[in-house]
This record gives sequence, structure tokens and C-alpha cells, in this order.
Amino acid sequence: MPKNPRQKQKLLYIIKYLEEKTDPNFGVTVADIIDYLDAYDIKAERKSIYDDLRTLEDFGLDICHNKVGKETVYYLGSREFELPELKLLVDAVQSSKFITGSKSSKLIKKLETLASENDAKALHRGVIVSNRVKTTNEKIYYNIDAVNEAINLRRQITFYYTMWVVSKEGQKKIVKKRRRDGKLYRVSPKALTWDDENYYLIAYDAEEDKIKHFRVDKMESITVTEEKSLGSRTVDRLDLAVYSKQIFGMYGGRLTSVKIRFSNDLIGVVADKFSDKVFITLGRDDTFTLSVDVMLSPQFFGWLFSLGDKAQIISPKSAKDDFVSYLRAVEEKYV
Repeated sequence: MPKNPRQKQKLLYIIKYLEEKTDPNFGVTVADIIDYLDAYDIKAERKSIYDDLRTLEDFGLDICHNKVGKETVYYLGSREFELPELKLLVDAVQSSKFITGSKSSKLIKKLETLASENDAKALHRGVIVSNRVKTTNEKIYYNIDAVNEAINLRRQITFYYTMWVVSKEGQKKIVKKRRRDGKLYRVSPKALTWDDENYYLIAYDAEEDKIKHFRVDKMESITVTEEKSLGSRTVDRLDLAVYSKQIFGMYGGRLTSVKIRFSNDLIGVVADKFSDKVFITLGRDDTFTLSVDVMLSPQFFGWLFSLGDKAQIISPKSAKDDFVSYLRAVEEKYV
């Protein structure tokens, strides 16, 4: 009688069985393992199973055993990812704005395979995130991959950049439109950064000789070209980590060195926004002064305004004037 070709895969099936069915709370007996293998027409004796378990333990698997009544049960004591780590990853996937709903479900199902069937039930966590908006762009994962490839190969990319607009034809609705009347963008990608739950590309635009940033989920039809990346000297003079921090909320504006006075009870707010390594000067009263480079944009002014009278721009005067102009423009809408 010909030997079952799966017989050579016996160790692999035992690993699969232990990974799927066991954890520190649930174990299997040698008889269970024999029955499982028999379902795949793989014959095994008790002595060979003991040898297999020792072999797997020598290989590095955390094979543990306990006495349950008169039976000895075996289980995997530890895994590449512990259950609390998987819960953390599932929470991150569920709450992430840039991961679509369907992709979130697929990723979580894959994460569940890293746990036992019993522990996988604990990963159906149903994390509630208030007003969470998920992106609808299923291609963002491929966009990120293409951009990373271009960065690694030091090549230029081309793409269309989109924006949401109100349709003027027929029934008014929100539609996606390509910027610059559908003209292709060509840039030299330098880095990807994460801000406010979105991925952004930092790139050099040779046509305008400047560094720009683009939201990756708004990029379409990315093509990695054969053209070499440009702008190395410009980027070498730029600390990309600092640059991404300066683009407040990743919206454009005029980069300006400002000094802002805050009430001491806002130190946590400032540290969360600008990091705990920013330069501050303690005042004689219950205030401190922050010196930082920011993009003077409506997003920055809006954040500053939300702090009320506990924050005040000290210098330069141009920044103070811009802030006042912003406030007056808002006021005019309501007067």
C-alpha cells in the first residue's frame, strides 16, 4: 500500500494543531493529536508523538504540559505575539482612519490566525471610536507600497492628485476631482510621514524647486518612473522629522519662528502637540514661553484660538497681525 505523502508533513500538522487549538487555558492529549492526524490519513503511534513534541521543543516551540486528572495535556505556552499584543493591534486597526472598513475586517481575520481559536474570540473587541470616519480609498495600501519602492530605488513618481468638490451639474453632491485640470504631478519622493491619522508624502518638486507634501489617500495612478530622484541637496539641508512637525496639521502656510506665552496648566497640551523636547522659558508668573517654528495657517490659528486667553503670541508682530486678521475674518461671518 503506497505511503501517504502527507506522512512527511506530520510535524507541520502537529504545529498547526497546537497553534489552532491550544493555549495556556486549553490543552490537547496525545490521543487528541493522533485522532487529528488520522483525519488527514497520517498514521502515528503514541511513542512517535512524544518524540515529535520533544523535537518541536528542541526546535524552539514553547511546548508545555499539565496534568488534568489522569491525562497529560500539551499546549503552546507562548507565541510570537501574545494575546495582549494582538488586542492592541486589533484596536489600532479598528480605530485607524486610513484603513478602510473592509480592509480592517481582513486584517483582523489575519491577526486572529496568530492566536488559538479560543483566544481569537477575545479579539472580537468591537472598539468604539466616537465619530470615526474610515477612508473609502481601497488603493491606499498599494499607494504606500509604490511610494516606498520609489524612495528605496531613488526614482521619481507621477500621479494625479484629487480633491473633494461640490458638483455643479444636476443634483448637487460631493464628488472627487483631479487637481490642476487632470495634469500629472511629477515629484521625487523623500519620505512618508504620519500626521493626524493620515499618511503624507514629503517630496521634492523640481518644477517649482521646493519641498511639498501630499496626502497619500488623495493620490491616484501612482507610477514609479525610470527617472532618478532629484533635489538631494535641498533635502540634505532639511531635517525631514523637523519639517513634518513644522507643517502644523500638514496644511501649508508661511514657516515662521514664533514665541507663544502659555498658562502653566497647558504644558501637557503643548508637549503633546510639539513634543516634550521643545525649548520653553519659565516666567515669573504662572506662565511659560514656547519658541517654535510653525506654519502660520488657519489650522494653527484655530488650535491657538481653542486655548482661549491661556495662550498669546508674543512675537513676531507679523504673526500676531495674521492671527488678528484671522479672528476678524471669522467674526465677519457672524456679524
